[in-house]
Order: sequence, then structure tokens, then C-alpha cells
Amino acid sequence: MTKKTNLKNFDSLKAVAKELKDERLKNKIAVLLYAYNGTGKTRLSTEFKNLGKNGESRDTLYFNAFTEDLFSWDNDLDGDEVRELRLNTKSRFFKNIFEFTIDISNRIGPFLSRYADFGFDILEKEVELDESNQKRKENITYVSFSRDVVENGVSQKKENIKISRGEENTFIWCFFLAVAQLAIDRDESYKWVKYIYIDDPISSLDDNNSILIACDLVALIKDQIKDKTKDEINLDEKVRVVISTHHSLFFNVICNEFTRSIPRFLLHKERGSNEYILLQDDTETPISYHVACLSELKRANEAGLIEIHHFGMLRAVMEKTSVFLGYENFSDCLDNEDEKNVYARALNLFSHGKGSIFEFREPNQTHKELFGQVLTSFLNKQKFNLPSLSDQAEGVTT
Repeated sequence: MTKKTNLKNFDSLKAVAKELKDERLKNKIAVLLYAYNGTGKTRLSTEFKNLGKNGESRDTLYFNAFTEDLFSWDNDLDGDEVRELRLNTKSRFFKNIFEFTIDISNRIGPFLSRYADFGFDILEKEVELDESNQKRKENITYVSFSRDVVENGVSQKKENIKISRGEENTFIWCFFLAVAQLAIDRDESYKWVKYIYIDDPISSLDDNNSILIACDLVALIKDQIKDKTKDEINLDEKVRVVISTHHSLFFNVICNEFTRSIPRFLLHKERGSNEYILLQDDTETPISYHVACLSELKRANEAGLIEIHHFGMLRAVMEKTSVFLGYENFSDCLDNEDEKNVYARALNLFSHGKGSIFEFREPNQTHKELFGQVLTSFLNKQKFNLPSLSDQAEGVTT
């Protein structure tokens, strides 16, 4: 018997957010969402947050690109000595931290020590600002970083250092984890938090740290239900979590850490369309980036909807596959020896965009047929088990 695919169509990201909040989290502690860059994950997190706004009250603590923008560098361009990461304390995100006596540094430290080897201090000072020829004084909160280094066999502490972008993102993530821990522990200052929405917390991080972050995040969520039976868990008293990402490794580690017990979804948006598709994945195998890509490419090819960007997607999957299998060239992934060099040149031409002497804005029928030949040759040699989005799909427009 063919298994029904849990697939729904939505006409806006607000409708998707409402589905996640009102339906998918109704009886679950967390849900996991996979979507390509450009699909609208950050906008979805904002829509989800907005659903919980009621006057001055809120119910969602969120991490996304806006959270990262609350931290900005003063690189001391004049003196080139003192570098500070300043906090925009006007944001609600910092409100409870500095209004109540919370030693946030001691909460950040244990998280940060798992990923990094630098130290930090959260400090305050008064600065003079000159805006529109009007000088005024203002108290600011900032982070000063340090690192122990060995020079000539002697260990020294370097103060006021500039950390890398990856290290900066790691620090910001650990800051958020510390706040999320307060919310999950039902700290008095964060009892307003009913939901946590986390969007792609691993930008600029290597795979090792991506795995560690995924494990720590799952452990944080699981702490709410540890040592409790199903009958003892009252979800109304727990903070429920949405995690969205485009990073396949991060996605799969979270799936495995939860032993695939939380709902997993793939969010898709057709180019040039306002329609969003939310597909629940009920298989035993987590969604992988290359599998999701190939499924989309196969669907587009069968529907005759091939666009220029599909050539780049196929080229990317073939490159990754060739590296994994140890091939010298990505064309070695194809089964047609006589035509593989022709196919490779075609992919090069179409995937280089403006770097090519030709710029194709819209593939014609011949180009689409060529794409189908390349895709078929690739799938004939590489036996991917691709899920189908059309098998008895439950199409519901909201």
C-alpha cells in the first residue's frame, strides 16, 4: 500500500507560521524545518514571532539574522587598539538581562568553553556621541574579548582582541543559549516565553562546531522532559521550539539526537509564485540536502519547468557526489561515456551565468531536453532513493 504524503499548500508565510504554531506544536515539544536559502526562513521566524504579539506582551523568544544584528563592532579605527562588540540594549532581547540581577556571563561561559578558546567580559562605560553636531553622553554595554597566547615560550593574555566572524557568531549563539536556558528553566524574568524559534544558528561555523551546537540544542530541549513519563509531561507548562535550517548536517544531527521523534518538515517555494509547500517527512531517513535537491530537480524536469538555476543545482550535487566518491571530475558521475564530456560542457556553460560568454535568461526546449538527459544519466549511475512528492499527496490550500 502506498503511504500517503503529508503535504499542504499555503498562500503566505503567515499561514505557514500559524500551521506550525497552532497545529504542529499542539502535542509536540519541538518541530524541525528544512528549507533552502531564499525560501523565507527568516521571514517565517518573524511571522511566527508576530503571531504572539499582543500590545506590549510577547510569547516568542527568537534567534535569527535580526538577533545577530543586535551585536556590532567598534573597531577603534583611530587608535587601532581597543576593539569592542557593542550590544544594542534598546532591544527587548536584552531587557530582562539588564533589568534584573542575572549573571549572564557565568551562564554564557560553560556553553562557550565547548566551542572556543577565547575569554570575554561584559562591561559598561560612558561614551560621548556626536550626532548632527550635538554631543551627548550615553552609557553603553559592550563585550571585550581576550585570548591566552604563547610567545617565546611564555603564555600571555592578549586583551581587546578582534575575534573572527565564526567566533563572533559562536559567542552570539552562546549568549542566546544562556537566555534560552533561563526561559526553559522558567526563570521569573523569562516566564513570558512560551515558544522559542531558532533560525540557522550555524552561519560561518565549521562542521565540528555545527555538530556540537546541534547536540547542545537538543540537550537543552530534552531537559524539559528528562526523567518524565509521557503521562507526566504537561506541554502547556513547557517552552516549545521551532528549529529551521538550510544546513543538511545540522538538520540530520538533530534528527538523530531526537531519534527522529519530532516532526520534520521540508518547506518549498516555487520561483515566481506566492505558494509555499510544507511537506512532513515521515521516513526513517532524515532529509538530506542532495536528496531534496535531486527530488526537486526530478519533479521540475518531469513537469517541464526547468529554469537556468536548476543547471547550477544539478552541477552542485554532482560536484559533491564526485568528491564523496573520489572521482577526478564531476562528469565521472554520469553513466554515458560517449556523451559525458558534452554533458559536462553544457553544465559548465549554463551554471556559470554571467561568467560565461553567453547569458541564457530562459532555457528553450532543446536546453530542457539536454538537462533531462544529464539528470537521467546521473541518476542511472548513482542509485539515489528519491522520495516522491506526488504519491497520493494531500493537497490542502490554507
